Amino acid sequence: MLDGSEFELYLYRLFIELGYSGVYKTVGSRDFGADIVFTDRQGIRNVIQAKRYSVDNPVGISAVQEVFSCMRYYKARKSMVIATARFTEACETLAGINHVKLLDRADLIKIIEEFKRDDIQAVKDVIETEPRMILESWSESTNPVLHEIRKDYKAERFVKRVMGNRNGEKMPPNH
Repeated sequence: MLDGSEFELYLYRLFIELGYSGVYKTVGSRDFGADIVFTDRQGIRNVIQAKRYSVDNPVGISAVQEVFSCMRYYKARKSMVIATARFTEACETLAGINHVKLLDRADLIKIIEEFKRDDIQAVKDVIETEPRMILESWSESTNPVLHEIRKDYKAERFVKRVMGNRNGEKMPPNH
């Protein structure tokens, strides 16, 4: 596979060979974040974002953002990213919070090896296992006292200073 388009075609053919129903490849551009759509054994539509990256170039959070945000467009209930590399820690966190399945290079190698052994059920099991979930943010959201996450104090000071000057107040330069 030379490029991303060939990787998408490879996955498209693989999912057809696996016997999934409703398999189709989306158009190359303006695909809204999905490269392949398929229906799993439980009758649930899935969208896939395919990322062909070099081994030393991890996939970042944009892949999760793209595939998760296109689920409604494709009327899918599940989403996943399949990559030829590993994922960044931020990507894994965002995927875990949003229930997006990540299949990295090691998973892809396992899928290919099982497929070559003609163990279709094992391949489907790898593809369809539930994603790693991070529920921490949801349980915290029901807490009446929400903590601030990565607050930009520099911006806050700037806005307070500008707003204070607008109201005729004098604010110290580094307040």
